[in-house]
Amino acid sequence: MSTQEKIIEQIEKYQTIIIHRHQRPDPDAIGSQCGLATIIRDSFPDKTVYQVGSKANGLAWIDSEQEVPDQAYQNALVVVVDTANTPRVDDTRYTKGKMMIKIDHHPNDDDFGDLTWVVPEASSTSELIFDLVDSSNGKLRLLKDAARMLYAGIVGDTGRFMYDATTPHTMRVAAGLMETGFDAASVNRQLDDIEPAVARLSAYVWENMQITVNNAAYIVLTSDILNKFELGDAGTAGIVPLLGKVSTVKCWTIFVQQKDGSYRLRIRSKKAVINELAKQYGGGGHPLASGAVIKDDSQISEFVKKLDQIAASDTGESNDK
Repeated sequence: MSTQEKIIEQIEKYQTIIIHRHQRPDPDAIGSQCGLATIIRDSFPDKTVYQVGSKANGLAWIDSEQEVPDQAYQNALVVVVDTANTPRVDDTRYTKGKMMIKIDHHPNDDDFGDLTWVVPEASSTSELIFDLVDSSNGKLRLLKDAARMLYAGIVGDTGRFMYDATTPHTMRVAAGLMETGFDAASVNRQLDDIEPAVARLSAYVWENMQITVNNAAYIVLTSDILNKFELGDAGTAGIVPLLGKVSTVKCWTIFVQQKDGSYRLRIRSKKAVINELAKQYGGGGHPLASGAVIKDDSQISEFVKKLDQIAASDTGESNDK
């Protein structure tokens, strides 16, 4: 029996299913979580299905989280999607169910769950949810609204199909989702839109970004800067790709100060692998898209030197995301 068949078997077995995703969710986290929840509801109307997590600013148009009572976890199946390691799971109650399934496309550095389906070669977890439906022999139904959510997740995690992890299979999945009849152009516009405050922050980033000798780029966004633009950490997601649009830049990092003075690092690369660098600072992720944390600004200079060394070693050969 394949892993997909085992997952479907457990979905059929449990009356209550609770789906978690990672903290500070992106479109793929919301899309795969809520898409799977919607698919299960459409396929098994008698089951109780929850999607749990803290409020996702700016992504409520995909779908929203629900209040889940503690007692719901008793004898429940818990599914954790798009989450590489346990510290990143949103809502610590994910351990309270009777069984746990992990579905993810990040490198499997933290192999948690009773049943694990991890495919790092996939463009997104939303792509995997489509594959799960496709392998179900009709047991799982993919209708228009769930397809819209999965499509949003794929478009978000592939950078509008620009990243290396976009494969022919990814495009076939996107086409299959579009065939359900949702308004794909509307989803694309929603993902491309930015708030006026983010537009102003974007201008600041272009003006103040730094580029090292070996073409690594970075910008430091302190709390004072974010307050000036009336944005918090969540509002900075829209500016992460900007530095990579510069033709000479090989890899880049956005430093975002947190309330406790630490900095969240959004690390990206066009070709050179950067997730090992992220691991040195308590983070991780994809070879070309990772995150990490430093305790304060005293570590910025050290990190930038290491990022510059990675840029210097870039041979131009492609690495999958």
